[in-house]
Amino acid sequence: MQPLILTISLVVMAVVALLFWRSVRAASKPPQQENVGKRRTQLIWGLVVFGVFISIASLREWPHAIASGEDAIVVNVTGGQWWWEIDTEEVPLGKPVNFFVTTEDVNHGMGIYNSDMQLLVQVQAMPGYTNKVTYTFDEPGLYQVLCMEYCGVSHHDMTNEFNVVAVDQ
Repeated sequence: MQPLILTISLVVMAVVALLFWRSVRAASKPPQQENVGKRRTQLIWGLVVFGVFISIASLREWPHAIASGEDAIVVNVTGGQWWWEIDTEEVPLGKPVNFFVTTEDVNHGMGIYNSDMQLLVQVQAMPGYTNKVTYTFDEPGLYQVLCMEYCGVSHHDMTNEFNVVAVDQ
């Protein structure tokens, strides 16, 4: 999705630059037509409509927000200096898991790592607010939850873990 957004942004910037260049060039010449004001008004309204269209099209539901569905497992995670509390020790393999993450004190960054210490998913934990992130685990094993934002002298001790297990259908 990022290459698409980058391409759209570059095209829009090029169109705006071209319009700006044409406007500057046209302003240096005396107007030869009576409809210059009308054309400018149409151009401005066209840019406004185009901008609203692009904004609405780009603010649709993100794929990870749609992916959770009704069959998602809910896991509540609460952080504090310097601990993570997870309300389950086992998570089923192959099912979407909605992690609802909050904290009791300061901001923390919750990251979930696999056994090779590769970051799989992350979300910000903020006091007074619950963030949601959805992830589907495709390999069983032990996963670690680590804090990703420096939160004090024992930040390095802020860990917890859970198991992803295969569930018999």
